[in-house]
Parts: sequence; structure tokens; C-alpha cells
Amino acid sequence: MTTTPRSPRLLLLSTALLAVAGAVLLSLPHSQEPPAPAPSPTVSATTDPSPAASRHPAGKTTVSTASSTTSAVSTPSVLESALPPHGEGAAGDRAIQRSLQAAWPADLPAADERELLTAGRALLRADATGIGRAAWPTVFPDAGQEVAPAFATARFRIQAAIARRDGSPNTAVVHLVWAGMDRGGTFTDLRITDWHFTRTTSKKGAPTWTPQPRT
Repeated sequence: MTTTPRSPRLLLLSTALLAVAGAVLLSLPHSQEPPAPAPSPTVSATTDPSPAASRHPAGKTTVSTASSTTSAVSTPSVLESALPPHGEGAAGDRAIQRSLQAAWPADLPAADERELLTAGRALLRADATGIGRAAWPTVFPDAGQEVAPAFATARFRIQAAIARRDGSPNTAVVHLVWAGMDRGGTFTDLRITDWHFTRTTSKKGAPTWTPQPRT
């Protein structure tokens, strides 16, 4: 049997077709490769620099801690933060009175509170300026002696006062905030003084509040 020789041109064409087909096959997996998956919402939320994405559970923990800290603040600290600045003058006295009343709610009968406030103011004035000490011999045993007042009467001012129970129904305390100029000429305000009282019975059998000497 005789074999017909192939044409060189046909061989070249076949080689070229095989080369093209191989190139197509090699490039096919890349062209049909599925696109990379889009970032999940969790990842994008973590890297998002926007204010909404910056909220993190740690921020919630901080807020909770601040709330518990605020609720644990003692009453004196709250009162101090609510007081007007030094040097405010008589214009700030009303704010001081409101702060005292908010820090220590009323717990005495109105008549007892009025009696205690009147006595507390008089005692503070007598103690600071020397005026009226003779009315309280048990508190100021040296009232008959010549004592130079520690504060001038002209600049003395009671800024606020409240009377409250002091542990039992028969004991009370008067909290006073006041201002005055001392003998050296220095004026200061927001001074705090407490006067303690006990309930006693007068000679006529009526209950009354008796101040306790300062210790």
C-alpha cells in the first residue's frame, strides 16, 4: 500500500491550529474564574472609619461605668458642684438655698424647723460678730467679757440655712452657709457652720430645742 505524502503547508496549518487551541485552553480557566467574594458586612463594619462604625461595645461599657459612677457620688459632692462660684454675691444665695434643700430633704415639722432656723441664725451671728452672745450663756460662757469679734457686722451675711433631724427625733442640726470679712480684712463666702440641738422640756412643760456648746 502506497502512502500519499502530506503537504508541508498542511503540516504548518495543523501546527498553527494546535498552537492556537492550546493557547485558548490555557487561557480558559483564568477567563472563567469566578470573581472574588465581596467583603462581608461584618468586615466592612469593622474597618469603616465613619462615626456609626466607630461605636463599639467597649463604648457601651464606658457609658455604663460613667452612669454607675454618677449614681455613687456622695451628697456633699453633688452639693458642692451645684453651688455658685465664690464671689457671686447675694444673687447666688437662692441657688445655695435650693442646693441645701435638695441635698437634705425636709424631715421636721414646720414649727420645729422655724424654731431651729431662728436659733441657728442667731447663734451664728453671735459666734461670728459677738452680737447677742448674752442670750446664750450655756453656749458662750464668756459673754460678759470684752471679746473682739472675729468678723465685722457690716459684711456678715447668712447665705442659706436648713434644719434637719440629726439621727433621732430629739436631736437636730442646723446647716448654715454664710459670708463675712474677718479682722484682717479678708472677705470669704460659702463658709459652712453646723449647730446641733437637742429637744428638751422647758419649765412650763413645753418642748423646746436647746443648742449644744461648740467643741
